[in-house]
Amino acid sequence: MTMPAPELRDTLRIALGLSLHERACAIVRGVLVAAALITPAAANVITDWDANGVPLAGPGAAGEREMAIMHLAMFDAVNAIERRFRPYLVEADAPATASEDAAAAAAAAAVMAALHPQAAAEIKAALATSLAAVPNGDVKSGGVKLGEAVAAKTLAARANDGSNAADSYRPKTSPGVYVPTASVMVGSAWPKMTPFAIPEASYFRPAPPIPLQSKEWATDYNEIKDLGGKSSAKRTPQQTETAKFWLMVGPPAYHPVARQIALARGMSVADSARFMALYSAALTDAYIAVFDAKYHYEFWRPVTAIRNGDIDSNPDTASDPTWQPIDATPMHPEYPCAHCIESGAALAVIEATLGSANIPEVTLTSSTAPGVTHRWTNIEAFASEIAEARICAGFHYRFSTRVGAEMGRKIGAYVAANILQPIDAAGAEPGQR
Repeated sequence: MTMPAPELRDTLRIALGLSLHERACAIVRGVLVAAALITPAAANVITDWDANGVPLAGPGAAGEREMAIMHLAMFDAVNAIERRFRPYLVEADAPATASEDAAAAAAAAAVMAALHPQAAAEIKAALATSLAAVPNGDVKSGGVKLGEAVAAKTLAARANDGSNAADSYRPKTSPGVYVPTASVMVGSAWPKMTPFAIPEASYFRPAPPIPLQSKEWATDYNEIKDLGGKSSAKRTPQQTETAKFWLMVGPPAYHPVARQIALARGMSVADSARFMALYSAALTDAYIAVFDAKYHYEFWRPVTAIRNGDIDSNPDTASDPTWQPIDATPMHPEYPCAHCIESGAALAVIEATLGSANIPEVTLTSSTAPGVTHRWTNIEAFASEIAEARICAGFHYRFSTRVGAEMGRKIGAYVAANILQPIDAAGAEPGQR
């Protein structure tokens, strides 16, 4: 399968005007969309379709929302056959003989084809690959029919969730005074988006940022000024590598980790479906919650604060009018750290599933640090690395990473405890929203 030439050209053309990490993500997305869907199916239909879905969905919050829709549809389709857990949305009637693999693959393919009609042919080919190992007859046809029906209902439920609302952010200014302009602010409409599991976007909103006159502000300000500058002499080579490694965002940064855990632990189709659905829902709700907090507090980024250190009423924060971070600062307010909330939510779901922060060894390569691979055997270490990376990149203050990590943990724990819960022996269905 090859990517249509106009689409690939557009991907590359758009990428030329973006920051380093955005360019890399856009280019890699174009290449992966062209290649990923021809990968032969592995041992688990859920992880196969996660691998198929990530390059289609792309980086960032919007991509995570798509992955949540896909995984929740796969979960409800598989769960309709096994009925071990309370459904997320769709309680479908399914013959016990229907294939779980066929149901999951058909649900995933239907979701992604609806969200990416330009890739319909490639998705159809990937579905055929998934279904090739399923015996013909009612086993296959029943599973496909079930998956498609669940996907349709899941897509309909999210059609008007607020994710596509227009960017209506108003920069703070006074008449006639110039402010830096941006075509679109990232995530400005997401505080009003309907979450997948948490009660509302503001449910886990943290306390305000620390006072600018405080000693902690001066400490964190000077730390990021020293470590996060583009030409910092105080940042070690390893810190620089890690900062660039974690310029990648969204599903490409997080889903390979969960995928490897599901495979390494030998999870069944049903258990994999539940794990990946919880993971995707938690990460998407974490994005909703972090954008709620960011646009509520509108705290300044280091590049703004450090260039204006002489106006924060703190005698211990000297300004540097030419300071720059490692790469272009993301176009949304600073507090709290989004990457830290995402990794905190991932950590909490993995801990809830495995019962421990220790994980089978997972590896990850980054589109923003070519040729670099990082490894972890503990999900706490994974999350800690990400927090440090955002400080060393010059994007987030330490207090913001700490608040973000704790907020993410709360969101992940809430999701893991309140949706897709087991049906106990008596038929009770605990812990649902």
